[in-house]
Amino acid sequence: MFWYDDIRTQIFFQIQVHTEQVERYFENAKRDFRIAVEDDHLEVKFNYCYNALIKAGIALIAAKGGMKTRSVIGHHVKIIEKIAEILKDNTVLAVGNAMRTKRNEDFYGGGIFISEKESAEYLEYVKSILEKARQLIK
Repeated sequence: MFWYDDIRTQIFFQIQVHTEQVERYFENAKRDFRIAVEDDHLEVKFNYCYNALIKAGIALIAAKGGMKTRSVIGHHVKIIEKIAEILKDNTVLAVGNAMRTKRNEDFYGGGIFISEKESAEYLEYVKSILEKARQLIK
């Protein structure tokens, strides 16, 4: 066991959060969402929409919890859980984990099919999460 093993497995850790950093996190989420909206490829829309959700979560966790998120195994699950907790909205667990599972199937399982209807629903849902997050980050 190395001295850094516990640090590497800790997903969230306390930091002094600066407003500018939170804004950068949130702007990054909005940028990914714009790409999702503007691109014509459904798989690109889906992936950037999912990224926007996770990045909005990183911004929320920094703004409301004073914590930075470390990239370790399972961090997307924990980010989704924190979004649901901060927003007091358990639909985030269902929709966020459905998106995460679908993204993992695409990434590790050889691809997925995203319908136009599904893509539109995910876009609308993540848009609503971004709007809620913006209200809390202000």
